[in-house]
Amino acid sequence: MAQDTAEPVIIAPVKPADQDTLRGFGFALTAYLLWGFLPFFMKAVAHIPATEVVAHRIVWSVPIAGAVLLWLGRTNDIKVALRTPRTMLMAVLTAALITLNWGIYVWAIGADRTVETALGYYINPLFSVFLGAVLLKEKLDLAQKAAIALAVVAVAVLASEAGGLPWVSIGLALSWGFYAFFRKTLPVGPNQGFFLEILVLFVPSLGYIIYLQSTGQGHFGSTGATDLVLLMGCGLVTAVPLLIYANGAKLLRLSTIGIMQYIAPTIIFVIAVFVFREPFGPAKMVAFALIWISLAIYSSSLLRQHRGRQRLAASERDEARREEARSRG
Repeated sequence: MAQDTAEPVIIAPVKPADQDTLRGFGFALTAYLLWGFLPFFMKAVAHIPATEVVAHRIVWSVPIAGAVLLWLGRTNDIKVALRTPRTMLMAVLTAALITLNWGIYVWAIGADRTVETALGYYINPLFSVFLGAVLLKEKLDLAQKAAIALAVVAVAVLASEAGGLPWVSIGLALSWGFYAFFRKTLPVGPNQGFFLEILVLFVPSLGYIIYLQSTGQGHFGSTGATDLVLLMGCGLVTAVPLLIYANGAKLLRLSTIGIMQYIAPTIIFVIAVFVFREPFGPAKMVAFALIWISLAIYSSSLLRQHRGRQRLAASERDEARREEARSRG
């Protein structure tokens, strides 16, 4: 999903250029399904304050991410990063953004606003395209401009109906969009970057958990075995889908990943409406219809661009072969 954390280093063989593999598709699909069904887990911890849940997500992710780094033999990258002030400053920024994203998501599920989280993750790729145009001066084609415009109209429809902006959706899209933007500038691999972020957050998160437990406000073990297991499981539901996704991402084309990213918010939407029975009135129907149309336009543009690059690459290869044949003749 335009998802709720960073992508770690891919620990799979490099695929041939511009080819999908069944193995990669299986890994990516599994990850998106896990992200899609994550609201069930978050609903199970909805009685626990979102800040406490996020703190446990961070603390219990550290040993998992650390074990992966040890397995990959990439601990030296972390040592170098810890001695580089610029890298650490950027890690602090991205860590703050991902914490905000997690906090909004966890709170929204517990507050019966799961529909809004689905909308936020649908908007996310469009907001990323918008960020690229504004901050990186990337050129947008007509289809991309139309897709972004429809997304803005969808948000306006919801704002008009609710008497205010759908801040959960906007907050998720903004926090993840800026996180992804700044994360690209972090000069370490994705897996190392993820570990660095949660390492930055580890001490304050652990301190917060200790404070809650010492003041009788914590849920780790003091409210029963169920809460203890659920809070320890926060690390698994955070890190495991990322590692599975990592094994698939490098075995798939970017355009394939671009289309597959809608699997998770679609599952979240279905769960919100048909399982959690959250309200889904006419305004939300119109807004989601506009978003789905905008995503269809955006996806078709993405596929056209990919095919254009393929044709250009094929043409260049053919020209290179002809040039080689002429030089031999």
